[in-house]
Amino acid sequence: MIDNIIEEIEELKKEKNAIILAHNYQPKEIQEIADFVGDSLELCIKASQVDEADIIVFCGVNFMAETAAIISPEKKVLLPDNRANCQMADMVSLDELIQKKKENPDTPVVLYVNSRAETKSEADIVCTSANAGNVVASLDGDEFIFAPDYNLGTYSAKQTGKTPIIVPEDGHCYVHTMFKPEDIKQAREDYPNAKIVVHPECNQDVKDLADYVESTGGMVRLAKDPEIQQLVVGTEIDLSTRLKRENPDKEFIPLRRDAFCLTMKIITLQKVRDALKEEKYQVEVDEKIAQKARVGIQRMLDLS
Repeated sequence: MIDNIIEEIEELKKEKNAIILAHNYQPKEIQEIADFVGDSLELCIKASQVDEADIIVFCGVNFMAETAAIISPEKKVLLPDNRANCQMADMVSLDELIQKKKENPDTPVVLYVNSRAETKSEADIVCTSANAGNVVASLDGDEFIFAPDYNLGTYSAKQTGKTPIIVPEDGHCYVHTMFKPEDIKQAREDYPNAKIVVHPECNQDVKDLADYVESTGGMVRLAKDPEIQQLVVGTEIDLSTRLKRENPDKEFIPLRRDAFCLTMKIITLQKVRDALKEEKYQVEVDEKIAQKARVGIQRMLDLS
C-alpha cells in the first residue's frame, strides 16, 4: 500500500509540475520522497530558486510554508496538514514586537525564521539558527531586538559581543529545552569515544557541555567529518534518521529518544498525496504583509 501511495505521489508531481521540500525533522518516509531535505536556511534558499515548478509542497510547519509563499509569490505553496504549527512561532505577538520597537526606536530588529509572517513584516532582517551570528554581526550598533527564541538570541549575542533585547523573555522550542546537562553527562559515560553536538535553541548549560553547537544543517556537515565515527545528536530525533541514511558506516545516537516535534510528525505520505491531488492546503500571505516581510528575508538571503 505504501508503494502504491509513493507511485501516486510521483505521478501527481509530474502531472502538477510540483516539487516537494521537507525539513530535517520530517519522518523517514517523507524525507525519502522529498526532492530536497534541509534546515530552515537551506529550505529558504531552495524555495527562492524553484523556477521550474508550479507547485511547492512543503513538508514542515506553517511558518516554513509561509516563508516559501513570501519568497516565491508566483508559486502555489501547499501544506499537507494545516494543523502543522510551531509553538515557538506563536510565542511573540505583533503588538508585543511593535511595542518593543517603540521603546527602542533606533535598535535593529532580527526575527528568527521560526515566526509568523505578520511578525516578520516588522523585522529589519530575518535569521535562521545557521546564520544568526552572522546576521547579528552585520548590524550597526551594539544592541539588537531579537524574537522569539531566547536561547538563540542570547547565543547570537555571545557570538558577537552585542546586547540583545529579547521578546518574549521566555520564547523557546519545547523540544530543545527538554535537553538537560544530565543528558550530556550520561552520554559521556555511555559513549566515551563519541562527540556530542547540540542545537543553539538548547539552554546555555547544555551548550556549555557539548563539543559542538550547530544548526541541523551544520550537523549534517559535521556528520561527514572523517574524524567523527560516533556522534551524539542533541536535536529532534529524526535528524539522526537523515544522518544515518547519508552516513551508513557511522553511528548516530539521539541525545534523548523522546525529542519529538509532534507537529512535524503529522505530515504523512497519504497527506502529501492528497495535498497534490486536491491542491490543499494552500498557504497564502496577505500581499501587504508579504511585501514587508520579504525585505527582511531577502536581506538574510543576500548575506548567505
